[in-house]
Amino acid sequence: MSDRIDKIIRAAWVGIVGNALLALIKMVVGFTANSQAVIGDGIDTLSDVATYVIILFTARISQKPPSVKYPYGYQRAETIASKFLSFFIFFAGAQLFYVNVKDLISGVQRDLPDMLAVYATVFSMLVKFLMASWQFKVGKKTNSSMLIANAKNMRADIILSLSVLIGIAVTLLLKMPIIDTVIAIGVSLWILRIGFKIFMESNTELMDGVDDTSAYEKVFEAADAVKGAHNPHRARIRKMSNLYLIDLDIEVDARLSVAESHKISIAVEQEIKERLENVYDIMIHIEPKGNYEVDEKFGLSRRNL
Repeated sequence: MSDRIDKIIRAAWVGIVGNALLALIKMVVGFTANSQAVIGDGIDTLSDVATYVIILFTARISQKPPSVKYPYGYQRAETIASKFLSFFIFFAGAQLFYVNVKDLISGVQRDLPDMLAVYATVFSMLVKFLMASWQFKVGKKTNSSMLIANAKNMRADIILSLSVLIGIAVTLLLKMPIIDTVIAIGVSLWILRIGFKIFMESNTELMDGVDDTSAYEKVFEAADAVKGAHNPHRARIRKMSNLYLIDLDIEVDARLSVAESHKISIAVEQEIKERLENVYDIMIHIEPKGNYEVDEKFGLSRRNL
């Protein structure tokens, strides 16, 4: 098992245990203290447990070696997992939204929340802050899109819990239980937003794109730095989890031998790897200098940037 996968799995277990305890505390306290907002916060935390279960499962899959069916390997399982997570989180938010809007419209009378809801929310914020900071640190170190996305989600949960805390305080101050219901609806909308955001972020990788388009500039600079390499074009950069897959066409003097042209392409590969971290594979296509092909309809050159 690689060190990267080992760290991701350890972070996943911490996330599972920590969020499971928080979700249990908030949901029990929510029911006991009669606060729909705290129950909603607990549901959001429960979705984090499911998130880390999928991360744990995915981390084990992604370490499998390439196969005949998947010659590039299984690293993109992280992206697929993020897509499933977005559906799970979105469903949890939609369920919470439906229940509370229905109660608001039907005029269901609720009792005032108990102060226990305040204590549970403050405790949740402190624990979430510590967990999110650590998870984000591990995510950056391992360059794991799953951990970074979930750490951002947990940071957002702190703001969510803060709004719940303010809502409970106002509810108790004004003695209006309906405020707690309204806050719960706001919480559900927040959860829906998080689910939609994760869904959209995973689309880029599944569409074979990259968010950081500066990677193309680095590839072109690398080609320009190699003597004998001309007109880098038809560049295609994809991401597979934290890794880059790069395809590039370059032109060389038509009088060079195959061995000499190959030597230039190897030099371009090395230059690219010096400028870009986490390169998984580079495919360079050699063409004679001045070559022009009408049917080249995909890939980027400098004029596209």
